[in-house]
Amino acid sequence: MPAIKSLDELKRIREEALKKKEMKTASGSIQVIVAMGTCGIAAGARDTMKSVLNYIEENKVSGVSVTQTGCIGMCEHEPIVEVVVGEQPKVYYRKVNAEVAEKIMKEHVQGGKPVESNILPLQV
Repeated sequence: MPAIKSLDELKRIREEALKKKEMKTASGSIQVIVAMGTCGIAAGARDTMKSVLNYIEENKVSGVSVTQTGCIGMCEHEPIVEVVVGEQPKVYYRKVNAEVAEKIMKEHVQGGKPVESNILPLQV
């Protein structure tokens, strides 16, 4: 990270960090949960989380809470993202890179249509 050169720059960085923190703790009828266990992080979950938060910020999406969880126990499918829309069944997505995360946000979270190509079929 480059050196901060002015008080104004420091204030701007602080405000951006607070906005992102608010997005992570906002309540809403839609939940996006990113698995951030060691295996998820190694598979790229940080980029996935950044993509979700950036999408919300850039598109001014409201009513969505973004949280993280630990290992889900399906390491071979990481990064995993869970989407819960109201009372609808949870949808788990597998191999969610930054591009897939943006597609999920656009098509499922905003459009209401799950992204079939990345749904993780669960054996119950």
